[in-house]
Amino acid sequence: MLEIRPIDADDEAFALSVEIANEVAPDHALTLSERRQILDALPRNATFLAYDDGLAVGTGTGLFHPESPHPTFRNLVLARARRRGIGTALYGAVSRWAAAEGATKLQARADEADPAGIEFALHRGYEEVSREIQAVLDIAAVEPPDATPPPGVEIVTWAERPEASEGLYEVYCEATPDIPGDDEEIASYEDWLRLHMRGPGDRADATFVAVAGEEVVGYAKLSLTQAQPHVAYHDLTGVKRAWRGRGVARALKATQIAWVKRAGYSRLATSNEERNAPIRRLNERFGYRPGPALILFRGPLA
Repeated sequence: MLEIRPIDADDEAFALSVEIANEVAPDHALTLSERRQILDALPRNATFLAYDDGLAVGTGTGLFHPESPHPTFRNLVLARARRRGIGTALYGAVSRWAAAEGATKLQARADEADPAGIEFALHRGYEEVSREIQAVLDIAAVEPPDATPPPGVEIVTWAERPEASEGLYEVYCEATPDIPGDDEEIASYEDWLRLHMRGPGDRADATFVAVAGEEVVGYAKLSLTQAQPHVAYHDLTGVKRAWRGRGVARALKATQIAWVKRAGYSRLATSNEERNAPIRRLNERFGYRPGPALILFRGPLA
């Protein structure tokens, strides 16, 4: 018998939800604490557990990000429990919650390597919004590249220059609208700092800042998680328009690769919108291997 329950404040149910999510999507695994921090930072959220004959077999989450009116929906069902209507039931539960919150659409990501997820979205009238190509660098197989910045530019960590926060935000505001496929609104300074720079996977010593004199001209940030101790993830790499084409992005990425190697990670992973040709070419030059795409879909409530 299938039953969908909201987890509310049930710590045991929350732990089950994270355990299921990590088993179904290990490349996006988080610790309990990290997942809790994310949800606490985005309080307009709801998580449901699906039980089949009393056993938890799936989880669905909806959450609003302040930069988009459409809540993000994540639907994960254990492999042994698929094709029983569990994903549809979770979709319905999240849709009812989203409707009560005033939403008219949901958005979700599906991995190209998981045709069932794509089929689920298309069958329900979802349309592709953007497509990000995943790429992985085998850190053990590469030597640290030359990270010399262009003349007049110095690369430091945010930990070394905590006063650079407003300059980093200026880079974010200028770089984000230029990313193909990104139609989300620019976050306020306070939301950007809280959600993009001080989340559970963010570290000031793993955020690299390109400065020319007193001006912040670019930055590159890593995202790290204790649930995946051997993998580091690229977050935003942004450079002000006037400084593009001078080698700033290359020096920032080379600095990241060298830092990740020193820190003992074995892989460095990223995903870039398929139309973002400059950063994809840069990744290719460093030896990143392309992988399956992550497709962002947007569509109706159940």
